[in-house]
Amino acid sequence: MTRKTFTKIGMFIGLVVFMPTAMSHHSFIAQYDPEQPVTLTGVVTKIDWMNPHVYFYIDVKDPTTGTIENWGIEMGPPHMLQKRGWKRNSMQIGDVIEIEGARARNGSTNANARKVTMTATGIVLGTASSGQTITSGKSD
Repeated sequence: MTRKTFTKIGMFIGLVVFMPTAMSHHSFIAQYDPEQPVTLTGVVTKIDWMNPHVYFYIDVKDPTTGTIENWGIEMGPPHMLQKRGWKRNSMQIGDVIEIEGARARNGSTNANARKVTMTATGIVLGTASSGQTITSGKSD
């Protein structure tokens, strides 16, 4: 066999071995369960506007216990959010927002947002996530 053939075989084996891991990292369905929809209202405590995904965190009051839980919310990448009307300052720490999305499969306080509503203004923004999303606009 030639060196070129060995290279092709090595590349094929690498794809077969590492592709599932790479795909699961970016797979919505591997991390979030669309059969567990969640709607949360909370106060923004932190925003990580960076690639490959924008994350923000909100304090949500548990209606049954009254305790405050901090939820981590995932959205799409910054450039896709900007195409849907987001700006880096669209959401600020201290803002009250509502999110609709899918809860993490592992039951943790994490979710993938489908839409975000700014409660003070009623503005609804799509999240450019891997899961189903909406277009941006103003809610009625």
